[in-house]
Amino acid sequence: MTVSHRLPPLKALQAFEAAGRRGSFQAAALELSVTQAAVAQQVRQLEERLGFPLFLRQRRGVQLSERGRAYFQDVQRAFALLREATDTLLSRRRVITVSVTPTFAAKCLIPRLPAFAQAHPDLDLRVQASDVLVDFAQDGVDLAIRLTRRPVQRGMTADFLFAELIVVASPTLIGAGKLPLDAAELARYPLLDDGQANWLAVLDGQPVLQALHMNQAALAIDAALAGQGVAMVNRRFVREALDSGQLLQVLAEPVQSDWSYYLVMPTRSRTDAALLTVGEWLKTLASDTLASV
Repeated sequence: MTVSHRLPPLKALQAFEAAGRRGSFQAAALELSVTQAAVAQQVRQLEERLGFPLFLRQRRGVQLSERGRAYFQDVQRAFALLREATDTLLSRRRVITVSVTPTFAAKCLIPRLPAFAQAHPDLDLRVQASDVLVDFAQDGVDLAIRLTRRPVQRGMTADFLFAELIVVASPTLIGAGKLPLDAAELARYPLLDDGQANWLAVLDGQPVLQALHMNQAALAIDAALAGQGVAMVNRRFVREALDSGQLLQVLAEPVQSDWSYYLVMPTRSRTDAALLTVGEWLKTLASDTLASV
């Protein structure tokens, strides 16, 4: 059996795949631990071998040509298969890094990591809790959950998770009185403000007598559980506390918000079965009906 002489060198294909994925010869060079000139030379040799340009050279980087884009998709799949085959051969667990907001981590994800690990022993899920915007390539992150207006970014997809806010309080704070509260009754309690709460929308002109400010929804929820004030939070984060009676919904109607939680990932990751598995699991954590894993 002979090897086809039309098959390009692996180094050239590797340089092309990295540059196509990163959109930059310089970024590809950093990833491959070579010089930018070496990446450019490998790509140029590959273009000469194929007989057509793979990239459009631009001042701020490179962009795949039309034929280059089609070739890139096939080459990327080929490298994915090689990585998968190697991982299988070495029986190595696939490492997947997820960046989520601190509140989502504390209230949704961390308590259910053991169940996920038991159900997916082949995946090593690593969690970063942060509100900072993610550079997927530079930060080594595979998926992210963020509180934002709908993200619009080239090469990314964003799946809506949830947005609805409700107003909750501990029964130790509001007592056994009649619910729901009206605006005047609500204004008498300390109001917990995590930056997302929109108290003006529900107070109907009533002045705020006391407000406690904090920078995380998780802190507002913990303060509400301790009876320190009334919180306006996403329903998903307090669902268990509502079911157990630790918190009560004190306003009948939810509050609309311009900010929503989204699952964000690079578009190219949509072909990665392991990442899709983790993404679907994260969606179950954000859903109204909680799955076991």
